[in-house]
Amino acid sequence: MKTPHLVVNEIRRRLHRTWARTLICEVSASTGIESKPTWPHNFATGSGASAEISADFASTIDLTAIWRDWADRNGLDLVDRERRIGTVRHTIPSHLVIPDIDTAATVAGPEWESRIQRGRRRAHTLAERFPLLEQPERILVAADRFDDTNFDLLLRAGAWFAAHSAEGLTSRQVPLEGFHAKWLNPRHRLVAALAGKDDLGLILNHPPRIHFTYLDRDYLATGGRKHDSATVGDSFTPAYWPRVVIISENKDTAINFPDLPGGVSVEGVGKGGTTIASFDWIKQAPTLAYWGDIDADGLEILNGFREAGLQAVSIFMDRDAYTTWERFGTDVDKNGLPLTGRSPRAVPYLTARERELYEDLTNPLWTRARRIEQERIPLPTAHQLLAKQAESTTTQGENAPESPTSG
Repeated sequence: MKTPHLVVNEIRRRLHRTWARTLICEVSASTGIESKPTWPHNFATGSGASAEISADFASTIDLTAIWRDWADRNGLDLVDRERRIGTVRHTIPSHLVIPDIDTAATVAGPEWESRIQRGRRRAHTLAERFPLLEQPERILVAADRFDDTNFDLLLRAGAWFAAHSAEGLTSRQVPLEGFHAKWLNPRHRLVAALAGKDDLGLILNHPPRIHFTYLDRDYLATGGRKHDSATVGDSFTPAYWPRVVIISENKDTAINFPDLPGGVSVEGVGKGGTTIASFDWIKQAPTLAYWGDIDADGLEILNGFREAGLQAVSIFMDRDAYTTWERFGTDVDKNGLPLTGRSPRAVPYLTARERELYEDLTNPLWTRARRIEQERIPLPTAHQLLAKQAESTTTQGENAPESPTSG
């Protein structure tokens, strides 16, 4: 039989999957729209069959007493089933009854109580101000970590774009009153969804740019620049045509990567690989590797790079690497907020080993660390692995970097 603690974790996982849809369903019910409820829900205590109970009867009796005491203290109901153990009938709790989302949040803890209260207010606001919004639960989830000020800005931005066109403007040129010039930059898709548009029609603030570091010791000994940058669409020729390119999402890791013959270390640009894929001298490198955090986001970025045409191998981004470095794992983000499971996205460009890890890290039932930050892995270890990969694709006797024939 499960303990109450284990079932509370199941309640939290169900809340995580259903809270936004449940709150939107409440609003739909108030407007007369029928929707399938996600609560009440009965959670099995795992009491098992009579033979299992009989095999460990003492433990079952102890846990039954624990369950009844815990349920009484929390004002919850249990569903009992009568079981015959030997010649005697016993009443054993088989399920815990959670009648509604508010009870579930109370059981799950203060953080969930606050989330449900906040989410309920916002669900009603979305229904009032955007009654034709499709899939409002997605907006609710995406804005869950917004404070009230940023949620209000989101609503105002959505309303403005629903009524106006910003075609031909950059994010900073949109005449939104009371907004910081950079507020809109990372929120295009969310605002577009709220405004009921596929795209906001904005143009880029400036052509995208990459930053990178030359790693070849012989080249650096000539006094050439170590750090460089290139802009998409601009005429550019690197100091040498790299034989090895490592794309690293952590800037410090990219800048401080150890010397490597014919090597270049490129600073990642987040999700979407089209910017880096614009440079042939990167795409055509005999050894092209991507190294990101060991987490769901890092694997999605890797998938996006390959989708953009970068045939990059990954380093330290599979189950074996996770097991090796798990001791450095974390379950909170940079703001101290918990990392949780979520619905996996389509990642057709991951290898089987990478996809296995991705499915683990997005699984709400996963109980181990959800992120191992890239910089926790020693650079010499990464350098050794990349050097071995490069060795297998480097022609014997090729000791000096080549000059590129095109940019």
